[in-house]
Amino acid sequence: MVSSERLLAFAAMSFLLIVIPGPSVLFVIGRALAQGRRAALTTVVGNTLGAYVLIAAVALGVGTIVERSVLVFTVLKMAGAAYLVYLGVKAWRQRGSLQAAFTADTTTQGGLRTLLEGFAVGVANPKTMVFFAAVLPQFVDRGQGHIAVQMLVLGLVFNVIAMASDSVWGLIAATGRDWFARSPRRLSLVGGVGGLTMIGLGVTVAATGRKD
Repeated sequence: MVSSERLLAFAAMSFLLIVIPGPSVLFVIGRALAQGRRAALTTVVGNTLGAYVLIAAVALGVGTIVERSVLVFTVLKMAGAAYLVYLGVKAWRQRGSLQAAFTADTTTQGGLRTLLEGFAVGVANPKTMVFFAAVLPQFVDRGQGHIAVQMLVLGLVFNVIAMASDSVWGLIAATGRDWFARSPRRLSLVGGVGGLTMIGLGVTVAATGRKD
């Protein structure tokens, strides 16, 4: 298993990387502004599950393929970017109906759909996979064996920290949205901002290249 020293070192490095707002934080904030607290937290859970799929892929060796293949990296990157833009455009087009959505009951299907959308964005993030492919092996003690298990444990630590941090960002953004919700015009405005945030994030992901 992973030694406590390696585990703490990885947790410290992960914390420093996570607290700086990145794509996942911006995505959660966009959902919080557009749909509120519950949607933001559900998105965090979905995004975290998607990220853990990437961690499992890296632990099983798939991450190396993405890291070395420009084609696979580009396909995954563009797929994730296109989905973000799609969600942003959808939020922008529905900004006028947010007042009704705000007062309506959230159905199980709606929550499941939000979860799946967050999962899709999390699992379609090739930059995350490349990061894990480059970082996780550095904290594995090969002398202890069970390399894949050690990577899964380290990835779990990363995800727990990420879930806590992203949830805080989502709650902060959703609290601000509650004030906007008192006015249909202000709610429409913040819904549009949330949509534009996701569109901008998608464009940023598409424009981001590899170091090589």
